[in-house]
Amino acid sequence: MLCTPIRVLNVTADGGDGKLCTPIRTQVGYSRCMTQLEKGPRGLRRGRGARERILGASRQLFRDQGINSTGLDQLCAVAQVSKRTFYQHFTGKDELIAEHLRRFDPDLLPEVFDRTDLTPRERLLAAFDIHAPLCPFIAAAVELHDPGHPARLHASDYKKAFAARLTDTAREAGAAHPEQLGEQLALLLDGASARSRVLDADTFATAAAIAVVLIDNAIPRNAD
Repeated sequence: MLCTPIRVLNVTADGGDGKLCTPIRTQVGYSRCMTQLEKGPRGLRRGRGARERILGASRQLFRDQGINSTGLDQLCAVAQVSKRTFYQHFTGKDELIAEHLRRFDPDLLPEVFDRTDLTPRERLLAAFDIHAPLCPFIAAAVELHDPGHPARLHASDYKKAFAARLTDTAREAGAAHPEQLGEQLALLLDGASARSRVLDADTFATAAAIAVVLIDNAIPRNAD
């Protein structure tokens, strides 16, 4: 499963070199200093844009140190809001975590699946041409033990929807059993994401080579 890729490469049918697409990583940061009016009497940012600053801080902290290791005090400090302001936007940390995940890839990797310059087979392979940190949906599922947690539920929905998008593309490419191929590719992507984190190494190239074999076995060469 693919989440917030740092880059996506164009895939060509002849295996030639591709060009980088526009990066989609969003960097957390502020380009200018706050004025005294924006800071307020206690040196904190006023409410304008507070929700986005909270979400930006959660993206940074959850990625860098994990969900459970991030306390509300630290999150508010990084977001430059008071706890009172935090609770004006979120009922608690659980709601923030769920919204944090909803902000990731809401359109299911349109940078790959909505491309009209690639054949369906090439779009399936393009899903593996990434360099990404551990999938945030996997990370959240590992840290949040309650299967009924709203973030866990959203992570499950996302994974199913992503596999369905792979299945639809496999069907478009002419796969005899598109549901099977879609699930195989989704499992391969999730495994590559987790293994990359465990080994602190990029395993997506190996996953892509395996994907070629699966796709070639499932889709006749003249299908697309």
